[in-house]
Amino acid sequence: MKSKKKAVDRRSFLKGAAVGAAAIAVSPAAAVAQPAGARMSPPLMPAAAEVTPPPSVNPLTVDRTGSDFMVDVIKSMGFEYVFANPGSSFRGLHESVINYGGNKNPEFITCCHEESSAAMAHGYGKVDGKPAMIFAHGTVGLQHAAMAIYNAYCDRAPVYIIIGNILDATTRMPGVEWYHAVQDAAAMVRDYTKWDDTPLSLQHFAESAIRAYKIAMTPPTMPVVLVADGDLQENPIATDATFHIPKLTLDRPPAGDSGAVTEVARMLVAAENPVLVVDRTARTPDGLTHMIELAETLQAPVVDKWGRMNFPSRHPLNGTDRGGALIANADVVVGLEVADFWGATNSSRDQLHRPSRPTTKPAAKLITITSGDLFGKSNYQDMQRLPDVDLAIAADAEATLPSLIEAVKKQITPDRKAALQARGAKLAAAHAEGLPRTRDSAAYAWDASPVSTARLTMEVWNQIQNEDWAMVSAVQMMSYWPLRLWDFTKHYQYIGGAGGAGIGYGLPAAVGAALANKKYGRISVNFQNDGDVMYAPGALWTAAHHHIPLLSVMHNNRAYHQEVMQVQIMADRKSHGLDRAVIGTTITDPDINYAKIAEGMGVHGEGPITDPKDLGPAIARALAVVKKGEPALVDVHTQPR
Repeated sequence: MKSKKKAVDRRSFLKGAAVGAAAIAVSPAAAVAQPAGARMSPPLMPAAAEVTPPPSVNPLTVDRTGSDFMVDVIKSMGFEYVFANPGSSFRGLHESVINYGGNKNPEFITCCHEESSAAMAHGYGKVDGKPAMIFAHGTVGLQHAAMAIYNAYCDRAPVYIIIGNILDATTRMPGVEWYHAVQDAAAMVRDYTKWDDTPLSLQHFAESAIRAYKIAMTPPTMPVVLVADGDLQENPIATDATFHIPKLTLDRPPAGDSGAVTEVARMLVAAENPVLVVDRTARTPDGLTHMIELAETLQAPVVDKWGRMNFPSRHPLNGTDRGGALIANADVVVGLEVADFWGATNSSRDQLHRPSRPTTKPAAKLITITSGDLFGKSNYQDMQRLPDVDLAIAADAEATLPSLIEAVKKQITPDRKAALQARGAKLAAAHAEGLPRTRDSAAYAWDASPVSTARLTMEVWNQIQNEDWAMVSAVQMMSYWPLRLWDFTKHYQYIGGAGGAGIGYGLPAAVGAALANKKYGRISVNFQNDGDVMYAPGALWTAAHHHIPLLSVMHNNRAYHQEVMQVQIMADRKSHGLDRAVIGTTITDPDINYAKIAEGMGVHGEGPITDPKDLGPAIARALAVVKKGEPALVDVHTQPR
């Protein structure tokens, strides 16, 4: 979009601008008065000059504008990056970030789509433990970003969104600025953000900006929105103006009531077969540490729903692979930040009448500890079905874990400790039997072409297992093989999925997460779905442009296979046969060459690979590129799941 004001160097005030402009507009009378013999140029528009006065010229430079102060506020909150596709409604902020702010803290990360901007910030925030910032342009940019914002909302991930708008109708230029302006800019995402505001002054902006950060970071963490009015960004700041930036003091996450926590501890210690179900429990590395301590103190199994990296995958008390049987036999089940606790304790079938039944014993006690009970909205139905529980604690699970651990320890007598140790030994033995069975299952179709997802998983593992690695993608579409086969021990090694299951999250979120891992020297691994990458292939260019080391390995099954199965379900229900389910769901004829797409974006590309024997060398070459600080992609033709 064209600027509504001429571009200027506003750091150097041109004091003589008006005088110089007046000297250029020479009147006919002045021309006649020139000395004899002087060389004169004929007037360009003599007739107009006689009847129309020259336009007045106002100084176009200022010392400091509102957006400069906004950047001061942004810097005070410690943002390292701002992800954005450029847009004129936040051009003042854009210019202030790169010039006044020196393009450092935050640094501008150029994105090719606003949905990618929000998804990158989503992935970055889950690794870094604090929100990343995005800028979005007016009405159209926010609409582009909306799906990714919804993913972050469902995933309870903090994303800090600043959108541009021009509220005063009298200052909008005709045409595009009207299409891209709106009366209530945040309205379109209000149902799936935690808080928003439209500051009317710079002091208002400072206070709301700090408030927004605090709200975003208080569990349940979610996206927030600030509207930065274009005039507020671009108008000059008076030389005598003073503003105050409030201190950023984060709220302590709400911990569970002490009496309720003591009751949970009593029930857990007394239980013969307690089960701990976790999902988005570990917000920080401390959460992982506390979960290990609680499980080991109780010698109780942990069933992980894989919303975050909550528990080591090969820990003897990890019972995820036997989760259904453990929950069915449990006398106490505690859900810790479980997004769908009803689904964890009930079974349902996708049939015409949708039958369901509890999977727990009738006498089993069900307990939830979740910050999800502290916040809710009604329009978007992300809260899942209401579970039937015996005790519900509305609190942040991670913040509650230390007091729960201490309460459990106080309840354990020496005799009870011996019984718990015996239970733990049985659980450890069952876990030890599980990994060989999983490896045996992974061996099926080991040499098949297209490549099996288990073979793909282990070929990547063979290359990265001795590195400081982090998986930055969801793996549901890979039949969860990495989580079943790899040795996950560190909090940053898994960040969960999209939250709202919106396609287009995977690639940009992986790029954002890889940017967060870059400063630690970690190898970021992305199992990339083919349908997902076609939503936002420009994220590859962002990775190349900003030198973000990321190893992407394509799960190229040449289909939206989830939808293949959905159409098959419908066809089977009507006895129509399954052979036509590929219509409208496959990505073939022609097959897409993702290695060439990557190369066209400046990313190292390998493949497409169809023979599994070629996988190891290709991944090794790509990993060598990533170790040099650049992104690489390996395209692999795979089995459906």
